[in-house]
Amino acid sequence: MLGRTAAAAAGKASHVVLIVWDGMRPDLVSEANTPTLCQLARDGVTFLHHHPVYVSSTEVNGTALATGVYPGQSTVTANDEYRPDINPQRAVELQSLATVRKGDQLWNNQYLAFPTVCEILHDNGRRTVVAGSKPVALLHDRAARGDDALGVTLFAGKTLPEDWKDKLEGLLGKFPPAGSNKFQIDLWTAKALTGPLWDQGVPPYSLLWQAEPDYSQHRYAPGAPPALEAIRHDDDNLALVLDTLKQKNALDSTDVIIVSDHGFSTVQDHADVTATLNGHGFHAVRELSSDGLREGDILTVSLGGAVLCYVAGHDEKLIEQAAHCLQAEPYAGVLFTRKPVAGTFSLADGHLDSPYAADIVVVMRWKPGLNVYGVPGLIYADRTSDASYKGTHATLSPTEMHNIGFAAGPDFARGLRDSLPTGNIDIAPTILWILGVEPKRKMSGRVLTEALTVAGPAVESCQSRRIEAAWQGDGFTWRQYLDISEVNGVAYFDQGNGRQEDDHAGAK
Repeated sequence: MLGRTAAAAAGKASHVVLIVWDGMRPDLVSEANTPTLCQLARDGVTFLHHHPVYVSSTEVNGTALATGVYPGQSTVTANDEYRPDINPQRAVELQSLATVRKGDQLWNNQYLAFPTVCEILHDNGRRTVVAGSKPVALLHDRAARGDDALGVTLFAGKTLPEDWKDKLEGLLGKFPPAGSNKFQIDLWTAKALTGPLWDQGVPPYSLLWQAEPDYSQHRYAPGAPPALEAIRHDDDNLALVLDTLKQKNALDSTDVIIVSDHGFSTVQDHADVTATLNGHGFHAVRELSSDGLREGDILTVSLGGAVLCYVAGHDEKLIEQAAHCLQAEPYAGVLFTRKPVAGTFSLADGHLDSPYAADIVVVMRWKPGLNVYGVPGLIYADRTSDASYKGTHATLSPTEMHNIGFAAGPDFARGLRDSLPTGNIDIAPTILWILGVEPKRKMSGRVLTEALTVAGPAVESCQSRRIEAAWQGDGFTWRQYLDISEVNGVAYFDQGNGRQEDDHAGAK
């Protein structure tokens, strides 16, 4: 068992519970919407400048929360990626059980290239419970296992070990079927955690992942009445967790952390990157033939607020031509490229430099206006993701790159409003620090020392910077920027955008 260094004692809590409200924005936290969360904030810490990693989407941030490393290091850089060894014809869903099993088979159980909090705790003899309404929960603790395993994983109604599914449904009834109200699915999952999964006691680490308000905000937009109702249901489930901890005499010995995986924006306009490329003479497709990418092909994968472009053979000339084509489009926000291209940022600039990453990441443009519910953040979205969506994410808008962060318990300061930049990438190292377990490999994130009542690594630096790129097009100049905050060298993206400046008429 790994020990803690003498200068880094474990925290006071015996348990840590991490709760994720999928897609929750900090500006929608209020006494009317979230009274339980507001009380927890008064009792603990509010992280005023909390950030997801980019891409601002679920599987990417689910992995960052699990591993504490940047997407390029974990290798999960999008919800869906083209992994030709798994499927040569189309992108695969990275949270699916079939993809996970095939990936571990191909890559010697290194589907995620970095261990998760659950895996690290198991190596140190600690029990864990993961309960998620969405399949992303699988990424936190994915190994097949027997009944004697130290961890139980519930992900969208399925379980590891598999016989736990029958146990849960015998006590709670069937997991709500596909297409069911997400409120019911979230409540069933919360009851599974606080009931059968905690029946033998609260383990050192638990995760509860709720599907809302992401689901409702996609369909109705942030601030819409159904989306606000979803937030109130999340708050009720938080109350259920806290009440259960109190009944088990564990509340005073538990640190509770609440975050969202990303923020959210309202779709104002649609784009079609595939059609744009084809309209300019490229061969862009959304699905390939059985022999995969062929010379001249560009496979496009829509993420809603971003589009991935995979170029056959990583052809440098084709990457450059396609990137410059897209820079002329009104929907373009920021472009990241595998190969150097004028006016773009590198994949490494975005911490997206995985071996499996796309050759071009096209981030949609955002605007600061209000939607019909008075909620800020308007974006373009690629229509091939789901043209019916009223809201989505995966851009570099500030309404997506700022998410909720709260914590309370014996290891967190009371009534603190932490003004330092923080992020999802910091949650894993902070949890391990509290539990007194030192990972074998250094994580990208930092321990949130400024929020703790126990000693931690010192905050030695805090700064902000902007990186910019420009390219002279035909009659216009393309400019893009990325605003970055850093604490102790950990980078948090505040926002990024791009624009075309007409050489005669100014910015478009």
